[in-house]
Amino acid sequence: MTAPDAAAPLDPTSLVVSVLGGTGEQGRGLARRLALAGCSVVLGSRDPDRAQAAAAELPGHVRGTDNAAAARAGDVVVVAVPWEGHRALLEELAGELAGKLVVDCVNPLGFDKQGAYALPVEEGSAAQQAAALLPDSRVVGAFHHVSAVLLLDDEVETIDTDVLVLGEDRADTDLVQSLVGLIPGMRGVFAGRLRNAHQVEALTANLISVNRRYKAHAGIRVTDV
Repeated sequence: MTAPDAAAPLDPTSLVVSVLGGTGEQGRGLARRLALAGCSVVLGSRDPDRAQAAAAELPGHVRGTDNAAAARAGDVVVVAVPWEGHRALLEELAGELAGKLVVDCVNPLGFDKQGAYALPVEEGSAAQQAAALLPDSRVVGAFHHVSAVLLLDDEVETIDTDVLVLGEDRADTDLVQSLVGLIPGMRGVFAGRLRNAHQVEALTANLISVNRRYKAHAGIRVTDV
């Protein structure tokens, strides 16, 4: 990435966005929407052949590779793996992710006969766990509540939702908000520091309950902002 003029805002489409866990529905959906918006996207997976096959089915400039290569390639790296593999993946890729802006969208959830519920996390949240495991990276939490079904639906042109963005550095959260804003209908809203990530991640369980009751793909909107 070429260093931008200090007086000019950074064009988010100039960034390479890597998605770890990019063959899952959430990862593929985010990759699809960002590629349609003009970003170069790298899908990462434990299986590079699977990542390449998934990338070939997406529009725009998308390529697939293994997670380590994807982490090295990205200016911004989105973590979209299942909660069960979150810690192990980040421990493994801490070196590749050093110096990167890492966007964590993982929701620590459990499921039983009563539905979805938030799981306790020793560090407080998935985003805080990422920050603890990646001391040389800049971690932002975002994209927790975006429906993978809508992201992947060719007939859905606009996704009517806000994305809560959490982080420690204003420049980093502003950049992630600008990435969110590339997707028609979506808006990034700053929602506090990473210590506030737990309730944002846990809210996903409530939205799953809403979706099941009303047969919907609900998101959220923040009013008066």
